Amino acid sequence: MPESKMRSNKTLFKVADFISWKKQGRLILSPDFQRGSVWNAGAKSFLIDTIVRGLPIPIILIRDRRTDPDDFEVVREVVDGQQRLRTVISYVSPENLEDFDPEADEFTIRKAHDKELAGKKFSELDSETKEAILEYEFNVHILPPRTDDREIIQIFRRMNATKHSLQKQELRNAHYFGEFKTSVCQLAAEQLPRWRKWKTFTGDDISRMTEAEFVSECLILILTGEVSGKSSAKIDQFYKRHDEAFNEREEVEKRFRSVADSADNLTSRKSSPFVLAGKKTCYAFFAYIYHLLYGMDGPFAKNRKEKRISEETKDKISACNELIYKKKAPADVLEASEKRTTTREQRKRMFDFFLKGK
Repeated sequence: MPESKMRSNKTLFKVADFISWKKQGRLILSPDFQRGSVWNAGAKSFLIDTIVRGLPIPIILIRDRRTDPDDFEVVREVVDGQQRLRTVISYVSPENLEDFDPEADEFTIRKAHDKELAGKKFSELDSETKEAILEYEFNVHILPPRTDDREIIQIFRRMNATKHSLQKQELRNAHYFGEFKTSVCQLAAEQLPRWRKWKTFTGDDISRMTEAEFVSECLILILTGEVSGKSSAKIDQFYKRHDEAFNEREEVEKRFRSVADSADNLTSRKSSPFVLAGKKTCYAFFAYIYHLLYGMDGPFAKNRKEKRISEETKDKISACNELIYKKKAPADVLEASEKRTTTREQRKRMFDFFLKGK
């Protein structure tokens, strides 16, 4: 016979509720089985921005620990969600955290997340924004008091049992919250209809952030002005370098969008099915279109004017697409197009094929 079912109560609680419980000493944030606070300031800023925007976040899991026999009030213990709740309380009401450490807990919203609220403490926000934060509702599952620690450990194991190992881009997304990451995520989301239209990335690719990694490489190409092989270390380096400040961001985003618009126009031309925007050739194709519009002759310079792609060049691109689609391109080009072209040599060969048209 199976063991008796554990029943949790599903409900909603406002940010103000948790702050009130903490103020009254009726909220335990750090039980023995929870790890300590490890979020950096960027992650905390991102959470507050998510709350201000009214976007959903994962559920909070709490346990009704006991009822105070003197006043019959329930004491609640956070099972999962300690860092989210600590972040909110340290921003809104730090005086109610008995172990508040200014060096570790103090933070403000970053410019990358909200330019208008950047650098402001909760007390400095306008009334409407304060209310939006305090009235934000968390989805909460409440475990009954009889749930012991052994059962909670089993819950954690079940929650993690079906999780796949994270891809490198997913790890970057979890680690960085600054300017470069925000730019990548914004651009990748904007182009979603085109990823689908061009059949560049599958639904699974997008769920694993493959398209965000591609955008990352495109931004690096714009900044460096050169075709390079795929390197996780290099991508990490740019995320780190431009986390706090990304001074070229506005112009880089403008150029990325111009390349995407030009690529979309090319995919719409009457010819064989357009294969150049596919996952295996999209980087070299992006590099070539960027070269046509801005030139690939050295590191990023803001003062470059966008060029026009001639009809003759568009015809040449269509011809290259035709050769690859019908498998009449040179053998090394076909080999590169049929594999995942991630080495510099493969990508450069594909780029040169577009450049020369043969």
